[in-house]
Amino acid sequence: MPQLTCLPGAGPAVARQTPRTLARVALASLAALAIGALPAAPARAQDGWPAKPITYVVPFAAGGSTDVLGRLIGQRLSLALGQPVVIENRAGAGGNIGTDYVAKAAPDGYTLVGGTISSHAINVSLYPKMPYDPVRNFQPVTLIGTLPNVLVVNASSPWKSVQDVIAAAKARPAGVSFGSSGNGTSQHLSGELFASMAGLKLLHVPFKGSSPAIQALLGNQVDLVFENSIAAMPLIQSGKLRALASTGPRRAPELPDVPTVAESGLNGYEIVSWQAIFAPAGTPMPIVNRLSTEIAKIIKEPEIRNRLVNMGIEPSGAGPAELSAFQKAEVAKWGKLVRTAGIRLE
Repeated sequence: MPQLTCLPGAGPAVARQTPRTLARVALASLAALAIGALPAAPARAQDGWPAKPITYVVPFAAGGSTDVLGRLIGQRLSLALGQPVVIENRAGAGGNIGTDYVAKAAPDGYTLVGGTISSHAINVSLYPKMPYDPVRNFQPVTLIGTLPNVLVVNASSPWKSVQDVIAAAKARPAGVSFGSSGNGTSQHLSGELFASMAGLKLLHVPFKGSSPAIQALLGNQVDLVFENSIAAMPLIQSGKLRALASTGPRRAPELPDVPTVAESGLNGYEIVSWQAIFAPAGTPMPIVNRLSTEIAKIIKEPEIRNRLVNMGIEPSGAGPAELSAFQKAEVAKWGKLVRTAGIRLE
């Protein structure tokens, strides 16, 4: 009779097999080990991404800066990925409502959010209760760019300078109002910091986005607005709004005759807003890197870059690692400013 050989750890059933059968068992075991070494199913599924439309959430009303950029980037991204990029506006609570929706969305690369200085840096220090953590609940994708706000008034306003505004506000304590795109936005903090540094008491009127805030200014329902250059520029150029000052560290290239707030008497005043794209935390990095690469290419396109510059944006295209470091620094910076200036939501 042939000599029977037991495989290591094999039971009696294996020991009773013929040598030919044992060889088949050994080959099957090796095959099983090889299959186990292959990438898991989710990793293979990433190869087919995107296989359906991508939702790009704008946490502010249509017509504002984040909405304009979302539609501009989304259109080009759709062509690059071969799938529709659907813009969905979910406005409210200074960007918190739409941003929270994305924080809780599936991390599969099919839901993105147009993140801003407010939704992903300021709000966490300003709101007593936040439904999401701007750092832990998100995966940074790409920094679109940075931009100043512009202090604007209705063209019919008698105010021609920052000093005119300060004089009027001192003569009418709490009687001068400023509109913003919502509590916690850079527009809101621009006004609060302005009031704090000038020793004024201004009445803040929050809206659900830049567009309704500007409409209120055009309708003389508020006296002034600190607005992103993206939303303000067309109305400044058409003569419907008058620009009094820029909030950046230097004059905006598209408004060379308009001084900064610091130049206008509030030395040290500076607020620069930013726009970026985030995905839910846990989104696979191959997908994140693909998105970041494609978006960076879009930002570098001469036509898109020129459009961004004309809007007052300094284009960036920084990827996940750079955006992550930048965002964390911004959270710390704005937390300190909110505490130092005593800015709070009533």
